[in-house]
Amino acid sequence: MPELLPTDILAFLAIAALLAGFIDAIAGGGGLITIPALLSAGIPPAAALATNKLQGSFGTAMATLTFWRAGQIELKTMAMPVACVFVGSATGTALVQVTGTGFMTAVIPVLLVAIAVYFLLSPRVGDMEARARLSLPAFSLTVGLAVGFYDGFFGPGTGSFFALGCVALLGMNMRRATANTKLLNFTSNVVSLGVFALGGQIVWTAGLVMAVAQVAGAWAGSHATIRFGTRLVRPLLVIVCLAMTIRLVAQPDHPLYLLLRGLFAA
Repeated sequence: MPELLPTDILAFLAIAALLAGFIDAIAGGGGLITIPALLSAGIPPAAALATNKLQGSFGTAMATLTFWRAGQIELKTMAMPVACVFVGSATGTALVQVTGTGFMTAVIPVLLVAIAVYFLLSPRVGDMEARARLSLPAFSLTVGLAVGFYDGFFGPGTGSFFALGCVALLGMNMRRATANTKLLNFTSNVVSLGVFALGGQIVWTAGLVMAVAQVAGAWAGSHATIRFGTRLVRPLLVIVCLAMTIRLVAQPDHPLYLLLRGLFAA
């Protein structure tokens, strides 16, 4: 894959990254925009995933910094979850380079619909704190490791999974959960990026151009979250989960697509 891409393609990728950075800072799911954009630019799938990690790392870094400056992130509290995400992401990224993602592709749309329903209907989702259902070590060793592994291995919906864990299991309100999700997502992105870089898969020109736009979008999105809180995050997170589900299932070779086509054809 050549490093030098036409100017119009780079401009297209930058616009996609700007929008993705804004959405990702609020509800996650920015890869729903950037990965298809990279693929449509003619970048092979493995290189698209690796390049997406590069530009995404800049976006989550900006969102994390913005939330931290606003006092929304507790670095000491999240130290153990961050460490577990680090281990999980490194393991998942290493494994995906030698195996396929067929099982994940089939199961994730179902989980994303479940998350959308939870955030839409659960009374626990709001601006008020709730009682934690898991201790921080238990959360770290379950959600931290598992979602970190998932992000390194596959990726779509990672922010939604982290947010669900922070709200449902740690009792955080939506604003606080979104902020700490960015810290965890930044960790998994950077670790995965490092492993991909060792494999030589990154298209650096495209990734760095997109990174600049990602930073701008993430800055705007994180400030919007701090200002509007649940009124913005909750509906957008539901929309993003459902959009990612449709995007994944709409692939002609997806097991659920084939199942639904068979049922309607019968």
